[in-house]
Amino acid sequence: MSEAFVESPLMVKEKALEPILILRGITKRFQGITALRQVDFDVRPGEVHVLFGENGAGKSTLINVIAGTFQPDEGSYHFDGEDLGSLTPHRARDAGICAVFQEFSLAPNLTVIENVFLGREIKRRGVLDLAAMRSRAGRLIADLGFELELDRQVGTLSRAHQQMVEIAKALLGEPRILILDEPTASLTEREAERLFELVAALKLCGVGIIYVSHRMREIRALADRITVLRDGQLVRTLDAASVQDSELVELMTGRKIDGFFPNFDHKPGRIAIELRGLSAARGAIKGVNFLARAGEITGIAGLVGCGKSELVRAIYGLEQIERGEIRIHDEAQLTLSPRHSLRRGVVYFPANRATEGLALARIVRENASMSSLDVPGIARRGILDMRTERSLVQRAVDRLKLRPPNLERPAGKLSGGNRQKVMLARGLMRDLSIFLFDEPTVGIDVSAKREVYDFMGRLLAAGAAVVVVSSELPEVLALSNRLYVMHHGHIVNELEGNEKTEQNVLASFFRDEPIHATGTAS
Repeated sequence: MSEAFVESPLMVKEKALEPILILRGITKRFQGITALRQVDFDVRPGEVHVLFGENGAGKSTLINVIAGTFQPDEGSYHFDGEDLGSLTPHRARDAGICAVFQEFSLAPNLTVIENVFLGREIKRRGVLDLAAMRSRAGRLIADLGFELELDRQVGTLSRAHQQMVEIAKALLGEPRILILDEPTASLTEREAERLFELVAALKLCGVGIIYVSHRMREIRALADRITVLRDGQLVRTLDAASVQDSELVELMTGRKIDGFFPNFDHKPGRIAIELRGLSAARGAIKGVNFLARAGEITGIAGLVGCGKSELVRAIYGLEQIERGEIRIHDEAQLTLSPRHSLRRGVVYFPANRATEGLALARIVRENASMSSLDVPGIARRGILDMRTERSLVQRAVDRLKLRPPNLERPAGKLSGGNRQKVMLARGLMRDLSIFLFDEPTVGIDVSAKREVYDFMGRLLAAGAAVVVVSSELPEVLALSNRLYVMHHGHIVNELEGNEKTEQNVLASFFRDEPIHATGTAS
């Protein structure tokens, strides 16, 4: 553990019950919409205070107020006994309030070291002390247990490794308040466990931690207190030890939700996708044989970097193929591109909504229709029929329960769950039969997850082939009828029926022998 959080002067018990951060009556409005209304919130030294609520409940707005990104319209903000009335991100960071947001704030053209020290460079006589920066970054990253190349450009890293850079960057600031917004969304189980150990160490040093997560297992493992928000208002703050999961979900949604995963009626039919000896040019996929059938969900599990995302991207035409064959509805695909895939009835929903899935500056209507501008009903002789476009998009977002259902609102103004719905709306804009989901519920709440699952259920009922890539093992086990497990670019197991268990999947994570896919679902 580095000196940044071992030699902290905050290791005192007598002040443990006195909040270091106190917010009272916080109200924040955006263009007539009240995102927060009279919210009270506080954080004590050495505790993990979980913020829990649906997408759009106000969690992101609240942590942005705490981090100085947003100025509240009403209310008071006290940190360490001082009234911080006009907080800025720079002033917050100087005070020891550090944040790791779900949407990263990294410079893709800079290296890991340069990103970690961005704005806090070590200088000697006006010149960057590169050796000191390298030494300190190396110690910090080693203490975190992360595997990062210090001189690698961040833009070339996977999302999981970019998440590690964000965490290292926040911890360099020797935080007194640390905000973690869905920090394990892209981490492997081992990396997540290392993060939990780090959180425990920070607690011992008196750091107050604000933790935003929808994952019940994480909340159970880490939380001391839980504050539930709904529709921008405080519902209740509870001791984590005294509340049941079902009560939390009911407080969050205002209603009971029976079970987290639906029971799908899988009816496997003809082969929709067949891969024969498929290898990607960069080695992410190696000799993969794979089948997906109409009328069932085919799951793909594996650790971060195993090749599971690259597999569905290759099917859609986003990865360069070195050798092998992709067959869609028993027809060999000689041309591989997203445009060609859409015309063959294949759609892909990427894991990273912000950078690949959506144009955040563009409005909902344009985002939902952008992959259907060649559909005859929307475009006539190369001219967009905006009336038809609006009608079809409105119908799609209504089916997905977009909130608010404003087609002219920029996608970047929406919560994570509603951004996902905008992306899914594309699947209702044209005639499609194969749906590729890459981490479909990352960063969205329980209620929004159920709506995504219901969407999948409607696709199955219509006879579509659905492929789901997920790092959440309980999710991919519950949803899939057949499950492939990948490791180091190979498919190392295919499970179905009673063999589809967490134990068998975990055991497969460390197998190196590829298998031949059978796809013998009955």
